[in-house]
Amino acid sequence: MNEASLAEQIELLEAIGKGDQSAFERLYRLTSPRLFAVALRMLRNHARAEEVLHDCFITVLSQANNYNPRLSSPLTWLTHIVRNRAIDLMRGNDNRLQGWDEDEADNLADDAPSPASQLQQSSEAKLLEHCMAHLPAEQRQSIMLAYYQGLSHGEVSEHLQQPLGTVKSWIRRALEHLKSCVGI
Repeated sequence: MNEASLAEQIELLEAIGKGDQSAFERLYRLTSPRLFAVALRMLRNHARAEEVLHDCFITVLSQANNYNPRLSSPLTWLTHIVRNRAIDLMRGNDNRLQGWDEDEADNLADDAPSPASQLQQSSEAKLLEHCMAHLPAEQRQSIMLAYYQGLSHGEVSEHLQQPLGTVKSWIRRALEHLKSCVGI
């Protein structure tokens, strides 16, 4: 994400906190495709991913004034909301065992990024890959399970057969390393 769009997203969240409806619409248009993809990847169900996205933006309306740009970028904050809602939904119904519904997969919109956007994402992905490669194996595996597979810290602990506190420490240390490595 470039500095202009980061600054715009911060301004939009500040405006939403003050009740600006057009800022809410603009933020939705800018971020909903990426947030929907996160929810869909975790839930593997189009309708449930839409429900999570809807819940996320209801939270944005009510909590935008609590957003702190010094703690995370807007997209990171929004992604955490989506991820937490998806985990909550999975805890209620075990969706991890469900496969893709072929009819729903055919109806997905083609939100292919532009070539310039792909190039920027590619360079960001390479930087993240480089930073991930320098993590100790247990931290890298914990991050992958939590953020790419959508597992909660407790589920990561069970999967790795390690104490919950240890897993939380690994994830916290990994996130600190990634944050400094990426330059956030």
